[in-house]
Amino acid sequence: MKILFLEPFFGGSHKDFALGFKAHSCHDVTLVTLPDRFWKWRMRGAALYFVNHVKDFSVFDAIITTDMLDLTDFMSLAGKDLPPVLMYFHENQLSYPLSPRQKRDFHLGFTNIISALAADKVFFNSQFHFNDFMGSASLLIKQMPDSRPSWMIEQIREKTEVVYPGCRFKKGRVELKERELKHPLIIWNHRWEYDKNPEFFFEVLGRLKEKNIPFSLALLGERLASFPEVFSRAQEKFKDEIVVYGYVESRDNYLSWLEKGAIVVSCAIQENFGISIVEAVRFGCIPLLPDRLSYPEIMPKEFHSKILYQTKEDLITRLEDMLVNYQDYLPLQKRLSIELEQFSWEVIVKRYDTALELLKK
Repeated sequence: MKILFLEPFFGGSHKDFALGFKAHSCHDVTLVTLPDRFWKWRMRGAALYFVNHVKDFSVFDAIITTDMLDLTDFMSLAGKDLPPVLMYFHENQLSYPLSPRQKRDFHLGFTNIISALAADKVFFNSQFHFNDFMGSASLLIKQMPDSRPSWMIEQIREKTEVVYPGCRFKKGRVELKERELKHPLIIWNHRWEYDKNPEFFFEVLGRLKEKNIPFSLALLGERLASFPEVFSRAQEKFKDEIVVYGYVESRDNYLSWLEKGAIVVSCAIQENFGISIVEAVRFGCIPLLPDRLSYPEIMPKEFHSKILYQTKEDLITRLEDMLVNYQDYLPLQKRLSIELEQFSWEVIVKRYDTALELLKK
């Protein structure tokens, strides 16, 4: 099949997903993108760009696009020869957490709702995200003064599936490298933004430093020109522990840090899947994750009692034990790495290819 992939926000997990699908799909994928900036303008204007840029949609068998597109605008302008559309939700503007300085624009959230309604098929990247979206969509519709289109919720539900994104590692056993035992390396490989809760993370590390618990620290992950000031304070406070500070451009270099990492920690307020966590665990980092969001869903249940924490104090206690007794956790490292093979693009892509073939029929 000839597949057109329209990505209005080609960066971060959106970029990883688009490139991963194109590289692994059995179909012929044409990728058309816009840079990952001015995200509100992308939601309002990307449809106009794509309609003007792609001259003939009829040569394609199906279209994939993501939540940053106003699909109703696009479909109304693209013409009658438009092939079926699969819409993939990385995040949504109904429940995405905002910093204290931001105010929610419910118009953008409503754009997500009617775009899902307009699509022929809808995929969400986790059950948690789907439930979160549907609950928030129902609440927004109830706030309408009259003529509430509550019927939309069931129609969206009927055409929706949960399909995880693929991750950029091969299936099969990963050869895990030996870790430093004297100063185990803690990995932070999330975006340097409010919704990943860095204040919480650095407060926990500060408590461990006060107790003279030895550790090393790799602060990875994407950062914008403007990022939370707490990272600058942390650079000074943990200058003796930090071994890398900032985004690593080279994929091989990034993976080399994951292969050295002992523990990967998330304190996220928002996480609809968690590619960075899955990658780190696959390459041998033992996770410590909040017992909420998508994490209980994507981590095997048999390990929940060891890797999911409830409160800040719980995280401090668990992280201290992992750092001091890291050798005892190595059997867990190997088993988790094997379990997360299921998220390899080589495995996952079959769900996408099959869904597109069914759309064509």
